[in-house]
Amino acid sequence: MKSKAPLALMEQMVMILVFALAAALCLQAFVKSDAISARSDARDRAVNLCQTAAEAVRYAEGDAEQAARLMELSVGFSADDNVLEAIYNADWTPCDSREYEYRLTVQPMETELPGLAMAKVQVWQSGGAQPLFELETAWQTGEEAQGHE
Repeated sequence: MKSKAPLALMEQMVMILVFALAAALCLQAFVKSDAISARSDARDRAVNLCQTAAEAVRYAEGDAEQAARLMELSVGFSADDNVLEAIYNADWTPCDSREYEYRLTVQPMETELPGLAMAKVQVWQSGGAQPLFELETAWQTGEEAQGHE
């Protein structure tokens, strides 16, 4: 009479292999979902930052220095030629370092309509070829009213 031990051992080895493969697939799915979640969180924060910057620029009527003050930026920003640029670390805190994770830019845009000013607001991730989020904002200036007087 032959022993059934080798058959039982083989069945157990097959079950361990199946469970190991299932665990590897689950781990891979968890890693991918974490990366997707991190990208979504970064995009959500970029949207909020763009909206805040657009509102500040509209309120400041395009003055980059005043918009920076409204956004409470005290470090990590420049406002040269009315172009606002601010850098943020990985925690979305304004920083004064060359090693940044996110960059906000607000650039004035040309318009053909008198009395209308526009700016493009973008948030870039370090090393990214495309902005995380961008929007255009517009506001009325006093030029049109002065031209009709």
